[in-house]
Amino acid sequence: MVQEIVQVDAFTGEAYAGNPAAICVMPGPADEDWMRKVAREMNLSETAFLYPIEGGYHLRWLTPKAEVDLCGHATLATAHFLFEDSREPDDRPIRFQTRSGWVSASRNGSWIVLDFPANPPREAQPPEGLVEALGVEPVYTGVYPKAYLVQVEDDSIVRKLQPDFRLLESLPSPKTCVTAPDSTGPADFVSSLFAPALGIPEDPVNGNSHTALTPYWSGELGKRELLAHQVSERGGVLKLKFRDDRVNIAGQAVTVMRGKLLF
Repeated sequence: MVQEIVQVDAFTGEAYAGNPAAICVMPGPADEDWMRKVAREMNLSETAFLYPIEGGYHLRWLTPKAEVDLCGHATLATAHFLFEDSREPDDRPIRFQTRSGWVSASRNGSWIVLDFPANPPREAQPPEGLVEALGVEPVYTGVYPKAYLVQVEDDSIVRKLQPDFRLLESLPSPKTCVTAPDSTGPADFVSSLFAPALGIPEDPVNGNSHTALTPYWSGELGKRELLAHQVSERGGVLKLKFRDDRVNIAGQAVTVMRGKLLF
């Protein structure tokens, strides 16, 4: 079997920044074991597997260790490739059937806008080990699906954060998002996302976390439209719009590699 595979850097306008994702566009459903092996082989935070269905595409996202319910950067990367390769027209949304229901991606100039369900966080006491793992004092701790949301006082704390990944991996939820207002601008807030239990010590740019960050910071700042900066080493920029039960997440993307899987 020969399968085309593409690598795209998402939430960036330049190569070798943002968050890389691999994309396999297949003619139909593939063997589960093969997909997991490919995701481990690519060793990126996400590999997207999709095939055409009535009304759009069936889309799945796999990390090197697990399948996830929702992934922003790999969906952005997938849409970018489909538009760039002229597999889909620029003037209408691409619809994807996923484990989180139908999501869509539309082109707006050099930006791609994702339409995702909103996941407003619920305030909660930090679980045992979370504060110790982060080594910081939270201003707020909340939860959203399979993740913790932690606000700290200042963006410099987020930028310098060096968590204990072994402790984070032992927590009940696999992902931890840490955020703060951006004191230096131009963004409204910054964040970092850690998911060692999924094989992702630090995710360069995480779209899914912004389904929780957008309603959270919209409430804190009294704004419906926000600019976000994920402050990993590679970094990424996201334009956000809160629409009550939905979130628009916009980003740019760059194709950096095209190849073929031979087995």
